[in-house]
Amino acid sequence: MQRVIQSTISFYVMEFYKQFAAYTTQQLQEFGLSFGMMYFVIYVGKHPGCTPAEMTKNLHLDWGHCQRSVIKLVEDGFMTREKQGRSYHLGLTPAGERAFRTCHQVFFDWDAQNLSGLTEEEQHQLLLSLIHISEPTRPLYIS
Repeated sequence: MQRVIQSTISFYVMEFYKQFAAYTTQQLQEFGLSFGMMYFVIYVGKHPGCTPAEMTKNLHLDWGHCQRSVIKLVEDGFMTREKQGRSYHLGLTPAGERAFRTCHQVFFDWDAQNLSGLTEEEQHQLLLSLIHISEPTRPLYIS
């Protein structure tokens, strides 16, 4: 039975998730950011001036979770939340900008570290295959 489980893509997705979460947590430790907060910082870094509603929709998140996370990031000095008209607009502070650069880079660094056993062509083919199978739900805010 164990061999069957290890033959599934979902098994490896979870293994990669655990490895990536651990790696990212280590890289973000100097900022005091958690793995989960990284996505908010990246989104606002790539979409300055966005509203919490836009971010919630585009990241496919629960409204309450998104609001609590934004408030925490504002309180921790990574994000600004300014009222403009009837909505709030989000931005990054200088500390948020530094965290954004690290958060963004961690994706590329993890890939370089973990895909070094593949040729450049194999890496490209793997990425194309993953994009193909994830197309309906693929978030477009990382690259």
